[in-house]
Amino acid sequence: MSKKSPYLTTKGIDQLFLGFFHAWKFIAQFFRELFSRPFETKEIIRQCYEVGVRSLPLITLTGFVTGIVFTKQSRPSLQSFGASSWLPSLITIAIIRALAPLVTALICAGKVGSNIGAELGSMKVTEQIDAMEVSAINPFKFLVVTRVLACTLMVPVLAMYSGFVGLMGSFLNVNQNEYTTYQSFIKEAFSSISFLDIYSSLFKAIVFGFTVGIVSCYQGYNAGNGTQGVGRAANSAVVISMFLVFIEEIVIVQVINWMR
Repeated sequence: MSKKSPYLTTKGIDQLFLGFFHAWKFIAQFFRELFSRPFETKEIIRQCYEVGVRSLPLITLTGFVTGIVFTKQSRPSLQSFGASSWLPSLITIAIIRALAPLVTALICAGKVGSNIGAELGSMKVTEQIDAMEVSAINPFKFLVVTRVLACTLMVPVLAMYSGFVGLMGSFLNVNQNEYTTYQSFIKEAFSSISFLDIYSSLFKAIVFGFTVGIVSCYQGYNAGNGTQGVGRAANSAVVISMFLVFIEEIVIVQVINWMR
């Protein structure tokens, strides 16, 4: 068997660090452009509509099914210990602390991230971005800043909505099996939730939204090699966003547990 050349290994490491450097420059440019004029208010509102409103049907279905399925799966375990009354508290803790922001971020990474990656990638390979520069329009501010800001703002809103829908799905299942009233369900559900849980969930959603937006824009904005590059940008946007969301989930949960 032939041995791999040390040059190839060194070149691969150089490319890895070069990629990190370009990503860091991209993020730094985003924060520079974020606070500079002009502010693309109309485009930000349009992107918030694209990210938020157009994702509502999928988020509604996913959140509702998540609440029902998680309740169904948790009931037998609690019944074996004679603790069925703890079901509302268990479901609320799981949804508010983890499931709502995480599931919302994954859905947005798949739906919104792929759309952004493909859209910016197609604009890049067809030289529309270069045409915007010739027309005295800042393409980075108009295309990247607006989309990243929309993801950062709308993912927390969608996460709160997903948590509400998930709790409604859980309540319907609990009401059908244990005949628990809505008032009793809400009282039991939020008795074990603190403001730290809500704040940490919102913080995670903000971080996840920023991650999905910045990764998707980076992949699309730097796409190349024609139509293959567009498909590769959309695929990379989804895969890398999901991977980073899981890493951030682990880190943030560890930090929150230290704070408790």
